[in-house]
Amino acid sequence: MINEILELFNTYGSNILNAFVLTLQLTLLSFVIGFCGGVFIAILRSVAPRPIAIAIRLFVELIRGTPMTVQLFFVYYALPVAGPKLDPFTASLIALGINSAVYQSEYLRSAMNSVPKTQWEAAISLGLSSYRSMIYVVMPQALRIALPALTNEMIYLLKFSSIAYFVTLPELVYTAKWIGNRTYAFIEAYTIVALFYIAMAFAISEVMNRLGKNIAVPGIAAEGMR
Repeated sequence: MINEILELFNTYGSNILNAFVLTLQLTLLSFVIGFCGGVFIAILRSVAPRPIAIAIRLFVELIRGTPMTVQLFFVYYALPVAGPKLDPFTASLIALGINSAVYQSEYLRSAMNSVPKTQWEAAISLGLSSYRSMIYVVMPQALRIALPALTNEMIYLLKFSSIAYFVTLPELVYTAKWIGNRTYAFIEAYTIVALFYIAMAFAISEVMNRLGKNIAVPGIAAEGMR
C-alpha cells in the first residue's frame, strides 16, 4: 500500500499541496478572526450594560446551539440574498471565524473570571477605568491561562475546516474525494490527507506549547479548559 500511496502522491502531489496551503490559510485566518472577535465579545460581556450583555449572550447561545454546517450553509446561500454572492473561501472563513469567536470568547471569559478580583480592584484603585483595567490588567493574565484552550480551538478549526468541502472549496478533503473519483484509490487518497492533518495538528501544538513557555509567569499555571 505504501507504494500505491507514493505513486498517487507523485501524480497528484501538486493538487494535494495546493489543498494543504488552502486548508492552512483557512485555519489560521479563521482563528485570527475568532480571536479578535472572542476578545471583543468577552470584554463586552464583562463591562457592557446589561441589555447589550444579554443580547451578546443570546448570540453566543445561538451559535453554540446550531451545527457549524448549518452556519456555513446560511452564510453561503442565505447572505447573498441580501448582498453579493460569496466565493467558497470567503463564506467558509466567515462561518468558521464567527463560530470560533463565540467559543474563544467563552474560553477567555472563563480565564478572566479565574483572575483574582484583587487584580481588578487594584487597577480601579490606581485610577484605571473598568475598560482599561480589563485591557491592561485582567486580559494579559487571562490569555496566559486560556492558551491551552486556544490551542485546542486552533486544532479543532483545522479539522472543522473540512466542512468547506460542502461548498466546493478545494481543501484537503475535497481534493481527496476528487482524486478518489479519478483513480478509485480512495483509501490511499484519504490516508495522505490524514497524514497532512496529523502533521499540521502536531505542528500547531508544538508552536503553541513553545509560546506558552515563553510567556509563562512563574507561579501561574495555565490549565486547559476544553
